[in-house]
This record gives sequence, C-alpha cells and structure tokens, in this order.
Amino acid sequence: MSSFFNERTIESTAIALSELLDGHPVATFVIDNDHVITHWNKACEHLLGWGTQEMVGSNHHWRAFYGWPRALLADLIVDNIDPASDPNFRDKYKVSTLIEGAYEEEDFFPNIGAAGHWLQLTAAPLRDHDGRLVGAIQSLRDVTERRVAENALRQAHDRLEQTVSQRTAQLMRTQQQLVQADKLASIGQLAAGVAHEINNPIGYIFSNFGTLQEYLDRLFSMLDAYQQAEVAIVDPAVAARLKAMREQVELDFLREDIPTLMQESKEGIVRVRHIVQDLKDFSRVDSQQEWVWADLRQGIDSTLNIVANEIKYKADVVREYSDIPDIECLPLQLNQVVMNLLVNAAHAIGPIRGRIEIRTGCDNDEVWFSVSDNGSGIAPENLGRIFDPFFTTKEVGKGTGLGLSLSYGIVQKHQGRIDVESVLGKGTTFRVCLPRHRPPTEQKEASP
Repeated sequence: MSSFFNERTIESTAIALSELLDGHPVATFVIDNDHVITHWNKACEHLLGWGTQEMVGSNHHWRAFYGWPRALLADLIVDNIDPASDPNFRDKYKVSTLIEGAYEEEDFFPNIGAAGHWLQLTAAPLRDHDGRLVGAIQSLRDVTERRVAENALRQAHDRLEQTVSQRTAQLMRTQQQLVQADKLASIGQLAAGVAHEINNPIGYIFSNFGTLQEYLDRLFSMLDAYQQAEVAIVDPAVAARLKAMREQVELDFLREDIPTLMQESKEGIVRVRHIVQDLKDFSRVDSQQEWVWADLRQGIDSTLNIVANEIKYKADVVREYSDIPDIECLPLQLNQVVMNLLVNAAHAIGPIRGRIEIRTGCDNDEVWFSVSDNGSGIAPENLGRIFDPFFTTKEVGKGTGLGLSLSYGIVQKHQGRIDVESVLGKGTTFRVCLPRHRPPTEQKEASP
C-alpha cells in the first residue's frame, strides 16, 4: 500500500512539474540519471523546433543543438563531471552564483534556426527529498538580439576609434603642414626683405661696374698713348723716370689683372642676384600657393642653391636631367620635398666625402625625379616607418622626424607616390613620381 502511494506521489509530482514547465516562458528540459529526457516544455519546442513527443523518453537531446553526439551541461552534472575537464566547455562555462552546483554557458549554435542562434544555458542538478541526485534541469535563453546588438555596438565602436585615429593623424599632419607653411611664409618674408635690401645696392654696383669698365678702357687707352710717346721724349732722365715708375707699379701686370678682377667681381654680383632670386623662387612669397605649370628641373636647381652650404662640404652633386614636360603643381611644396630629400641625403653621408645623384625622367603621363646617395642606408626594420610623423634615426637635435612625413603628404596631395630603395651601408634612393596634370580632387576643391 505504501509503494502504491509513493508511485502516485511521484506521478503526481511529475505531472505538476510538466504543467509548471509547460507554462514557463523559458525553454527548459529535464533528464534523469540515465540521460533520458523526462520533460520538454512548449518553449523548448518553439525555440529548438523539436516536439515534446519525439524528445521525451529519448536520450537524443544533443540533436537539437549539434550535428553530432555531444554532451550538454546537464549531461556533465548527471555524470558528475567538472566542465573544466571537458575541452568543449572549459573556456566557455562559469559556475552559477545563484544555484548551488549549477553551471552557465553562452554559445552560438548554427544548427538552430535558419541563421543560427546565440543561447544562454543554465544547468542545475535535481535531487530528491533525501538529497540524492535524480537528474538535471537545463534552461535556454535566446540572447541572439543582445549578441547582435553588442556586435554592432562593438563594430561601431571600432569604426569610431578608427575614424578618430584617422582624424587625429590627419589633424597632426595638417598642424605640421601649417607649422611648415608658417616657416615657409617667414622665409618668404625674409626673402622679400632681402631682395628689397640687396637688389637695390646690387643694381648700383652692377651699373657702376659698367661705368667703371668704360673708364678703365679710357685710362688704358691713355696709358697706351703715353707709352707710345715715351720714345719721343728727348730728355733721357725723364724717359728713365717714366720707365722706373711703370716698372714700380707693374703696369703690364695691372693691364692683365684688372680686367680679370672686374670680370670675377661681376660674376660674383650676378651670383648674389641669382641666390636672392632662387630664395624667392623657393619660398614663392608671391605665388599664394596656386597650382601652376612648372619645370621640376628649375625647382630642383633653385633648391640646390638654397641647401648648397649643407651639401658642399659633404658630397659631390651629380645632375642627370632628362627632357621632361612641365607639370601642373604647387612648386613651393615640391621644392620643400626636394629640400627634405637633399638634406636627408647629406645627413646620411658619413665623414668620407660622398656622392648625391639627382635624376629626372618621364614615363607616359608621369614625371619623376630621384635623389640617390651612397650614405649609411636605412635598416630594413625602419623602412616601414620612415614616413611616420616624428620618427627619426638621427641624433638628438639633428632631425625632428617631420621632413619625410610632410613630403609624403605633399606628394599624396599631388596624387603621386614616393618609392624608396635602400641597402644598409651602401645608400638610399628616393623616387618621386607625379602626374602631369592637376588631380581632379584638387580642381574640385579649388573651383568654389
């Protein structure tokens, strides 16, 4: 009689549990100690797509989750297996803080639904009145929407960080270019002042040289006449005195040396005028940064004159110019690129006098120039960083690490490119390729 009442109690308890689980909105199933499903509620049917009749009484609950037989958390609890020892769970599970002996897991299941689902699983032991393990219960929560939202938020955050990083780098480049432009503007103002202060006196000197040359020609003609008249002087004493004076002042030497000195002085003045003009051409204080058609070779020569003092004691400069067409460009900025490459080449050359080669050429619609040196070269691990702002291998005080970065930005603005080849201990070649015509994007920006 007692056995009959116990069976009725278990049966009524099972019915009550089924009714409770069926009314519960959370997908839940129960297995006994033999891994046989005893309960499979309606929420499970809806979420997993497997009906109660085909699941209850079987031990194939894995089919609802995987394409092959595999234990679930509930199975580990029934077999008293620590999830930490199972390779499928050791990196995913955590111990529940709410239910003693329960475990939690969150994972993606591609077999559930058309596109798969993210599920949050909780498995807990089931015990009888005496505390003996009689099975395990496992609940499932669909967290796909949360996961998708988190993933979208993470991607948006990554995109935002990337955008911020790009904008920060762009602002840094813009700031560096503004600083450099301010320096160039100062040079331009200096050049204008120098041109104003020096060109006028040079003009006077140049004009006076012409007049002085004319006066000297007249004096020498007069001296020729006097020298020819010496033979007609009757008084021997006077003739001897004139001869002695002529020898004392070395008249014959002066007649040869004075024209040479005049010519050298004239060339020196012309050289000063050229230097001032080159400084103006380099800074382009009057160009207002407009796109113009220009000859790269002229810009290279002007820049060479500006940095001559930096190079002349360190290297011989060899120019190998090919015939190239004019290009539509910002000459001031390209002169800045040439200057940075020339100064870097000079700095790369050691104590032994070196060689810097400058070449130009044309390939289809591109014009290029290159600057080569036989200096120390660039280490392979540094080649990928030479255009980074503030990166430099020079000694402290010798470089800011901005030259190549600014040059790269200028060439990019012209929609060109800079290629570099370097062999450590043998030298480096920078080759700048530029389109002949102004980039369309720059035309659009300038059109308003």
